[in-house]
Amino acid sequence: MKRTAAQLQTDLLAIWRAGVDAVNSERLLRDNVELIGDYLRLADIELDLSAIDRILVVGAGKAGAGMAAGLELALGEDLMQAKRLRGLLSVPADCVRPLSRIELRGGRPAAVNSPTAAGVQITSEILDRVSNLRERDLCIALISGGGSALLTAPVAGITLADKQAITQYLSSAGADIVQLNTVRKQLSRVKGNGLAVACNAGQLVSLIISDVLGDPLDIIASGPTIPNPSTAADALQVLQDFGASDLPQFASIVAVLKSQQPAAPQPTCVVHNFVIGNNAVAVDAAGIEAERRGYSHAMTSARQSEGQAEAVGRHLAEMALRMRDAKGPDCLITGGEPVVQLAAEAERGLGGRNQQLTLAAYQRLCEASPAQPMDGIAILSGGTDGEDGPTDAAGAWIDAAGAKQANNRQLAANDYLRRNDAYHFFEPLDRLLKTGPTHTNVCDLRVAVVDRIETESRT
Repeated sequence: MKRTAAQLQTDLLAIWRAGVDAVNSERLLRDNVELIGDYLRLADIELDLSAIDRILVVGAGKAGAGMAAGLELALGEDLMQAKRLRGLLSVPADCVRPLSRIELRGGRPAAVNSPTAAGVQITSEILDRVSNLRERDLCIALISGGGSALLTAPVAGITLADKQAITQYLSSAGADIVQLNTVRKQLSRVKGNGLAVACNAGQLVSLIISDVLGDPLDIIASGPTIPNPSTAADALQVLQDFGASDLPQFASIVAVLKSQQPAAPQPTCVVHNFVIGNNAVAVDAAGIEAERRGYSHAMTSARQSEGQAEAVGRHLAEMALRMRDAKGPDCLITGGEPVVQLAAEAERGLGGRNQQLTLAAYQRLCEASPAQPMDGIAILSGGTDGEDGPTDAAGAWIDAAGAKQANNRQLAANDYLRRNDAYHFFEPLDRLLKTGPTHTNVCDLRVAVVDRIETESRT
């Protein structure tokens, strides 16, 4: 099947969108919450409603608003009234909207993924509410990516400013999500099983949308309802690895970590944890859409940290070249979450890991074919949450028409990459992927499509 450049563009965007739509948080909740006679199904368990007096819903994350809306729709007004359902979730400010019985509050500004005073206040109230529950009450926790910054309760001896500073330092130094959460859990009253320990309900059921590769439950949102396998010693090692342990501004953090007790308290309630959505679901759904559009696709969802965005982007470009120039699949769909080593603040531009990755892919294709780098190829990388770094874009995409514009404008990919300024490379090309908040978050989704037949006819 011959595909025009316009068709590649249309298919690229539609395949990516299908993957994101499959992990829509409202849909996932409706699929995993069901009334069956006198029982309530939550994922893989059924609870006797006659044994439940009250239901409290708490949680945090970028998908929190959609999850809460989906839960209310699945439960229905009659049950919510009968069980006196109430709730409170910490979500990004641009996701706040009125619901029937669950309150959504802005725990941080949009596109600012760091703890705030507002998040501290919301988390403190959540901890108070779960501690006031009783044995015949049910607590439902709605947890999704971004919850680490939105659920914030510093331990004694640590201030919010301390947590903000160490998070920013480690992120800028290239720490991945596992390393960040190893530190954050030890500095928090809510992370690393803290929410479960504080809960006095008879049962606590966590419904989780995973934004961490491989779905390690203790890492997603820093595991507020999951036993913490890491220790204060592990957190100290992370600080050492990134040169933070000897810096005077982190002396109080080091002191607190050295004073931590080895034995953590255990919950008194029965805890159930279920992952109801992840990156693999998005990748699979994108593959189904690619097949529907006539592509022979290859798919992969990373199970561990991928390393630097530039290296992942260059590899994606090389795979696209192989697909275009040889028999086999003509669509590649991958999921993952790389990291970006930030340039010095004085020269740093604007962008995110998906924009950086796409620009690195474009640079590699320019090296392979300077005159027509995107001939027969279109590539996209986007965050499923609709966010990519401190920008209003989810990511970026590039095709032959975009490459022609870049050449006409004499935009040097190398310079924009070096300065982490991919946003301003793609903006004049109209190749930024802007979705607004998607109310879900399962890492990143990347798509490459090619027109191999056209290439074969030229050779």
